[in-house]
Amino acid sequence: MSWQGAVVAAIGAAQYQQQGAIGKYNQAVQNRNAQVAEQEAQLIEKQSEFDIARFDKNFRKIEGETQVALAKSGVVAGSGTAYKIAASNAREAELQRQIINYNSKVAQSRKIESANFARIQGNIARQSARLAQIGTLASTGTSLLGMSNFGSTPRSDTFTGGLQTYGGGYSF
Repeated sequence: MSWQGAVVAAIGAAQYQQQGAIGKYNQAVQNRNAQVAEQEAQLIEKQSEFDIARFDKNFRKIEGETQVALAKSGVVAGSGTAYKIAASNAREAELQRQIINYNSKVAQSRKIESANFARIQGNIARQSARLAQIGTLASTGTSLLGMSNFGSTPRSDTFTGGLQTYGGGYSF
């Protein structure tokens, strides 16, 4: 192999290694993005628990204020009006809890999907790098074969072993 062939082979090998490293790096970045998205999903769940606890605290406060206001106005506790107000507030409170849970589950699902998509992108990046490596091997091999004249026909000015006579009677 000539020195040019050695240079082509060395450049091809370096390019092959770099493409592999880039593919692994891109996959690692996407896997990290997936982990971050999963952690965000867990934080959303914890935030919804906190939001419900805060809502319950505020609800109990408002419920107490309502009972005091009803008592001040002369409405008897446990009477029809007081019962209707308490039942309505309880239904509204339960609806609010369900809305908080629903929104939390939707946000968590989006983050999980984001994590899955990031992993898919990482796998695609790795596969793209592998395809680039195959392309590098093919082009390096083609270049080396072209440099070695593999499969080429002999040129007409090469010695074929026959005797030829040139002016003066000398034969070679």
